[in-house]
Amino acid sequence: MSFVVVTGAGAAGLPTARQFAESGERVRQITRSGRGADHPLVETVAADITDADRLTELAEGARVLVNCAIPALDRWAVDVPPMSAALLTAVERTGAAYVMLGNTYGYGPVDGPMTEDLPMAATTVKGRVRAQMWLDALAAHEAGRARVTEVRATGFLGAGPVGPYGAFVLGPLLAGEVASYPGDLDVPHSWNYTEDIARTLVAASRNDDAWGRPWHVPVTSSLSVRALSERLAEMAGAPTPKLHRIDRDELAALARQQPVFGELMEMMYSNENPHVIDSSRTEAILGVKPTPLDTVLREMVTDAVGATGNITDRLSRRLGPQQRGTI
Repeated sequence: MSFVVVTGAGAAGLPTARQFAESGERVRQITRSGRGADHPLVETVAADITDADRLTELAEGARVLVNCAIPALDRWAVDVPPMSAALLTAVERTGAAYVMLGNTYGYGPVDGPMTEDLPMAATTVKGRVRAQMWLDALAAHEAGRARVTEVRATGFLGAGPVGPYGAFVLGPLLAGEVASYPGDLDVPHSWNYTEDIARTLVAASRNDDAWGRPWHVPVTSSLSVRALSERLAEMAGAPTPKLHRIDRDELAALARQQPVFGELMEMMYSNENPHVIDSSRTEAILGVKPTPLDTVLREMVTDAVGATGNITDRLSRRLGPQQRGTI
């Protein structure tokens, strides 16, 4: 009996494995830790996905491999190429189709809304790494060695400290504290709900029109950070947001204390300028529609503070120093 392989168990990997399982498909979820979605149809396996032979063994008989795994930002240049090569080798050997979760880094700076037809024109290390991952897979597709597609997401929103917004803003905003965010607080930015990311990955794996080209996750909102925060605070009954812009000088100072902040520097252009994606092709062809923003924000608030209770007290207990804004 066929099954689905999902690699990774982060903000996208967990809902992707769960959604496949909830639809009745068996899932083998591969992570370094061996942890994964809690569902009777999900088998979790601990493995190193840079090991092409082991990955091939685990993907044998799968109808599709969906990659949601990505190394830490400061390891992309070193760890992504061998991971990408192993994933591609596994699908070529087994005949499993290949759905990649990507992002918009490969486009480089863009004026105006981004469509999937834009060329890979990255100007940064991380952008070039992402672009090459897709170009290698596309070359395999065009040579007939594999069936591949990529689903591209940006600006994660969802339960927990998901993405930069969840990590930097959510906790302190709900607690009435100053929330610091890297970039311009007033430019439009597209946001994707993690469950919509998963839905798009699932839909792409089941649509014959998906192969050989990329797709954008349906956009829940393109509000600015400030407007999004005001909407969230109003829904939660929290104080008016107190937002602080982390500029490049401040980010450089933070990076001297915690080097991981330095990894944000080269991608600051995407937070300093309008960053809007066009997802109309996905909505029309794959049939995935964006979840309404208020539904997403309500989930974020409920997860952060619990079904009942005092916002400040619960946030103080549940969120660590970095998420609470004491970066």
